[in-house]
Amino acid sequence: MSPITSPTTDRPTPTPGARAEISALRARPSAEVVIIGGGINGIATFRDLALQGVDVVLVERDDFVSGASAASSHMIHGGIRYLENGEFRLVQESVQERNGLIRVAPHYVKPLQTTVPIFSTFSGILSAPLRFLTHRQGKPTERGAALIKAGLTIYDAFSRDGGSVPRHRFLGAKRSRAELPALNPDLKYTATYYDASMHDPERLALDVLHDGLAAGAHARAANYLEAVGLGADGVRVRDGVTGEEFDLAADVVVNTSGPWTDLTNAQLGRDTRFMGGTKGSHIVLDNAELLAATGGREIFFEHEDGRIVLIYPLKGRVMVGTTDLEHDMRTPAVCTEEEVDYFFDLVAHVFPGIRVDRSQIVFRFSGVRPLPRHDDTQPGFVSRDYRIERAEVAERPGTTLLSLVGGKWTTFRALAEHLADEVLGLVGRDRVRSTKGMPIGGGVGYPTTDAARLVWVVGHGDGVGRERAEQLLERYGTRAAQVIEAIEDAAETPLADAPAYSREEVAWLAANERVVHLADVLLRRTSLAFTGAVTAPLLDELSAVVGDVLGWDAQARAAEVRLARAVLAERHGVVLEELAAH
Repeated sequence: MSPITSPTTDRPTPTPGARAEISALRARPSAEVVIIGGGINGIATFRDLALQGVDVVLVERDDFVSGASAASSHMIHGGIRYLENGEFRLVQESVQERNGLIRVAPHYVKPLQTTVPIFSTFSGILSAPLRFLTHRQGKPTERGAALIKAGLTIYDAFSRDGGSVPRHRFLGAKRSRAELPALNPDLKYTATYYDASMHDPERLALDVLHDGLAAGAHARAANYLEAVGLGADGVRVRDGVTGEEFDLAADVVVNTSGPWTDLTNAQLGRDTRFMGGTKGSHIVLDNAELLAATGGREIFFEHEDGRIVLIYPLKGRVMVGTTDLEHDMRTPAVCTEEEVDYFFDLVAHVFPGIRVDRSQIVFRFSGVRPLPRHDDTQPGFVSRDYRIERAEVAERPGTTLLSLVGGKWTTFRALAEHLADEVLGLVGRDRVRSTKGMPIGGGVGYPTTDAARLVWVVGHGDGVGRERAEQLLERYGTRAAQVIEAIEDAAETPLADAPAYSREEVAWLAANERVVHLADVLLRRTSLAFTGAVTAPLLDELSAVVGDVLGWDAQARAAEVRLARAVLAERHGVVLEELAAH
């Protein structure tokens, strides 16, 4: 739900011709259910309802997965820290869902070795019970070995399900430094356990979306379509490309707009105060020494100020995060210079011999967690659990508005099942199938052994070559077969400024993945922005490829390049050199 334009940036020239998905909605402007908000929870609920045969529409104000869901720490985790909050139900559900996602989405979710550096033995023992009982503000205390050991022992108990991930282990200072030599020499122990990485959250969400769309014509979705009202004729929506408005009639309206839930309800004419999200920022560093120092592990710990922080090797870069700050949802969330300083301090705390500076930052991002309103509860101890609020729509008797409060990436499937069950009860339908254990997108038939992987690559490498088939399998899971089928009869042309992608591959993305703006390709259909691969010439090259597919004229292409530049600079700290043409 986060707007891709800033207050100082004009919308680009509208794409010629109506978008097919908008035309389909206008042709049949009714459904049993309208879902507002295309983050992971809205998309997963859309998929679940679509699989039950429900006539469902999903609308998203901006691009799919462009808000809070795009600002995650790229982890699928059980939430070991939630044990201290007493949220045992959430931890159990999270661990079960983590293990399930490793199985049903193995192309994007993989076990992640995680190491916690520990600098004391007993710190936090006395304060932890007080936090457990009150969760109120107080002086933070870094966790010591005894408390962490107790937590990991309980965590392992929740994780038992046939060995999806190994059990934790503790090492003393000497053995810890032998494994990770660059660690701070003052540490006393390390604890190593496993959660899971999600190296392409946006692409995983798109797979969930495509699963829903593939269920049939009763499942429809549109990005850049904003819900701006709710009345007797249904949900009023506005096309973000053309500005045109129309109504979508529905029996149930579901607000899954995350941290924007209250603002969305206000647009629908409802005054709610459900949300109290906190901002979390990250930076991505191109630092070979730091990358090597992690040993391929995520370094995860609680800093002395009480914040959970991480140093995470990802796509040949190192991601560092995160913060936990109060935020006003009426303003865009951006990573500040103060937060960057904080990240540099924590890197120095863990790896004091490694120098990091701003010249190594290739990308910044920030988002707001969809937490419930928490008043004086310390942000780190606000529940990560979720609930559903129900209200009747007086202007349209018989219509119910459901508002989702809370939710996180790890539990999206279970959350969607709960929310879908609530909706099914309202529309008088029974559940006909469960999503539990159901492979997601490119996880269907994904080869999980070396032998199976070789068979897949050989079987799909005739037209593009085995190395390219391997690359596409890693990028899209088994949905790569669709990409290969589309491009194998043409000689691929690598992008001049990003040769890991080809012009034909980008054209396929533009044609098949609901791309509306150039920034959609940079930020969510590829990893180009995240890894720092975007250059000024690349923007021109991509605008030509995408423009050919979407019918942009020269004016629209130039406008899309300007918009992409503004989004990269204002939201992500990526400032590109100017070219004469722009």
